Amino acid sequence: MLDVAVIDDPAAAAVALGPVRSRLLAELAEPASAATLAHRMGIARQKINYHLHALEAHNLIEVADKRQWGGLTERRMVATASSYVVSPAAMGPVAADPARSADRLSASYLIALAARAIREVSALLRRSQEVDKRLPSLSVDTEIHFSSANDRANFTRELTACVADLAARYHAPTAPGARPHRLVILAHPLPVEPPASKPS
Repeated sequence: MLDVAVIDDPAAAAVALGPVRSRLLAELAEPASAATLAHRMGIARQKINYHLHALEAHNLIEVADKRQWGGLTERRMVATASSYVVSPAAMGPVAADPARSADRLSASYLIALAARAIREVSALLRRSQEVDKRLPSLSVDTEIHFSSANDRANFTRELTACVADLAARYHAPTAPGARPHRLVILAHPLPVEPPASKPS
């Protein structure tokens, strides 16, 4: 089972986003039969089977094992990934694209950058899996509490200068075997979590 699977087929995205089917994907983190799922979700087994066939047709679930019960064969299904992300590629020509945003300081541009990263990295990951090679990548994720807007601006200026210096030192486009990499640095305010409700 993959940690994360990226869905870039529009038909598969439509199947996965149905409320019953997305619940089934969550339930199938562990193998289960249609009968077990029907009991757990309170939905008729025939309807569960219908949804399972749709998910299986788009490679979102697969057969984990088969069991014989009398003259019947029971299939236990399992999700192909622990979690899923719908790629902007599934949106076709209207997918977010940073090239269409003039304001590089806007939230829309940030979203488009993130969308491009999902699209590019998922395609590279698929190819690396086909040739059984690890995809080299780097992720940095941290939280910073700025005391003021001025501190945030100073941090941005220093970070930009630091990245420009590193890029200038390591950028070697004419070196034999040089491989281009994309570096994207994102920053945004953290969402405010609603306070936990107190038990009454």
